[in-house]
Amino acid sequence: MKHCVVIGGGVVGLTTAWALLQRGHAVTLVEQATDVAQGASRANGGQLSYRYVSPLADAGVPLKALRWLLDPDGPLRFKPEFDRAQWSWLAAFLRNCRGPVNRRATERLLALGAYSQAAFARLQQQAQLGEAVALRAPGKLVVYRQQAEFARVAARAQGGAEQALSHDDCVALEPALADTEATLAGGIFTPGEAVADCHAFCRQLHERLGAHEHFRGRLGARVDSFLIDRTGAVFGVRTPAGDVTADAVVLAAGLHSRALAATVDVRLPLYPLKGYSLTAPIGPGHRAPEVSVTDFEKKILYARIGSDLRVAAMVDLVGDDASLDAGRLASLQRSVRATFPHAADYDRATPWAGLRPATPSGAPILGASGIAGLWLNVGHGALGFTFSFATADIVAALVSGHASPLPLDGLEL
Repeated sequence: MKHCVVIGGGVVGLTTAWALLQRGHAVTLVEQATDVAQGASRANGGQLSYRYVSPLADAGVPLKALRWLLDPDGPLRFKPEFDRAQWSWLAAFLRNCRGPVNRRATERLLALGAYSQAAFARLQQQAQLGEAVALRAPGKLVVYRQQAEFARVAARAQGGAEQALSHDDCVALEPALADTEATLAGGIFTPGEAVADCHAFCRQLHERLGAHEHFRGRLGARVDSFLIDRTGAVFGVRTPAGDVTADAVVLAAGLHSRALAATVDVRLPLYPLKGYSLTAPIGPGHRAPEVSVTDFEKKILYARIGSDLRVAAMVDLVGDDASLDAGRLASLQRSVRATFPHAADYDRATPWAGLRPATPSGAPILGASGIAGLWLNVGHGALGFTFSFATADIVAALVSGHASPLPLDGLEL
């Protein structure tokens, strides 16, 4: 049995702690906030999109980005900064915006998504998660407004698990779309895709972890630095409450991982993609979508989670700024009311903004850091909830001295 320290109390850190315990290790979870899931796991989109994983970096994105920047209600906003990390990340991102690179990345992420779906099923059985998680599998419908874009993706969907649907087919599948102002070119439906409350999942998993005899949780404990021995290996962490020694340390602290890794000269290519969400209550007179819906052109997703409608959107490249931007929230409200005007009580919606730590390729970084004793599970971007189950299992296997259950090509530092 090893004693492992996991840094980070979001969905990635919590699932990593669980996977390590399942492999027979003792685990201490260290989280700087006073509760779990206070970062990107707090009010994210809630979609578990195992088969819809195409990375943001694609051949047509740079040209689209220029149009988005000129649209006040566009899904992208960019604020240039005198920050080397921002510009080096953007340069690497543009290098990934090529068709062949995107196709390889998508294949890699599809395999990761499929494995994650199976890993979540195992975790559910082990942890006996309750109804508070609000897990459903209604399938995912991606709707398209532009005929050319829809024709391109519909051609790829022929013969696969995905179903290409006309406007009328989309409305028949999801009647709430009858209220939209737009005439849709069509949609792609993927059965089996799920939604759940990520925050509720994290809190419940933390409870299950707390009942394990080999688990210790340290909330409100900031990691200031790593403990380094004379060979340069990491053997624990230093916090204001005292040192915690370990046989292995797993860095799963979201965006904070970048600064911590830099203290031992490990450079993580992470940049925050700021996203927003609205959580609006669904009343008796509302017509909310039952299917998980993503508006491709607007980059807005809709997921019914329990008695609420979760609406998540936008990619803001504005640095480490997690503040609520009133203009962006107003823009989101306009788009939502035009698409699903009767779906929920938007006047009572709870807004949220969070920073999603992304790599230029869209793939997470897993495994060895180059420093003995320090392991990585970082860079999940907007797919942290979806991929967390797979990446936790992979990292736990590597820490245990076993081979990764999936090829790590493109997933290592």
